[in-house]
Amino acid sequence: MLEMELTDDLDLNKIADSGQCFRWKRLDDRYYRITAFGRVLYLREKDNILQASCTEEEFRKVWSGYLDFPTCYRQIRERIPKDDCFLSAAADYGKGIRILRQDPFETLITFILSQRKNIPAIQSCVEKLCRVAGDFLGTFDGEDVFSFPSAEQLLRLRCRKCGEEACSWKEKGETSCSLGYRMPYIRETVRQWTEMAGADGQKSPQESLQKLSDENLLNRLMGFKGVGVKVASCTALFGFHRLDFFPVDVWISRVLEDQYPEGFDRGLYSPYAGVIQQYMFYYYRSGRPDGKGRNRVSKRENGK
Repeated sequence: MLEMELTDDLDLNKIADSGQCFRWKRLDDRYYRITAFGRVLYLREKDNILQASCTEEEFRKVWSGYLDFPTCYRQIRERIPKDDCFLSAAADYGKGIRILRQDPFETLITFILSQRKNIPAIQSCVEKLCRVAGDFLGTFDGEDVFSFPSAEQLLRLRCRKCGEEACSWKEKGETSCSLGYRMPYIRETVRQWTEMAGADGQKSPQESLQKLSDENLLNRLMGFKGVGVKVASCTALFGFHRLDFFPVDVWISRVLEDQYPEGFDRGLYSPYAGVIQQYMFYYYRSGRPDGKGRNRVSKRENGK
């Protein structure tokens, strides 16, 4: 078991509950089994020490980037003005959240199927999708674990919602896929994704999209079936690691309405507005603030 001392913010529990990842299996407090990039990793965080079930070389090549170790989150938190009482409290409460560098294709598909579902339901849907179409990676903790399907594997799925007679989920022993209206969206998005392969001289759709500016990336992602501005923003932030994206969902809408009725200047935190969004999201979703009323920072005090 590889061990390393932590020198920056990292809290596995908070990352797992931050709404950005759906394949973290909690085994104990601050102890997780993570499935990503066709690999399985165990991570344990205790007393400022991180333990990882991999070699030092694998951690350096794969997991250090995945956990975004090159970015100093402590310095991002230090940018928050002291007179912004709400955001200071939110950042302190969410200290330890990091924006993971996830696979862009997996992120796009999982956020399409996340619409109008809570996190446990999303996790269940993702696991069903992996069991039906992904590669078998082994049995861990008595549970069969599968990789996230490739675009080609998803295209081979048979689904009655897509006008076919057979159902891949039924054939695999699943009572249902729980994807509902999202399955045709996923099928069409995957078809669009595969058509991008080789376009513009790029080796992959991911490579082609990664070269786009933030604005062009957002617009291109919104061209996929079933992808609106929220799903596109989440994909850009969590899949393409564009840290200045600021997805607005029901929780962030409440934050902006309750705490910043005169407006919130995201530009103050560029190019890390997405990190600030995560602090806000985690704080409000966890039931905060605790009756202290509205944030008192005005537009002028916020630099507007």
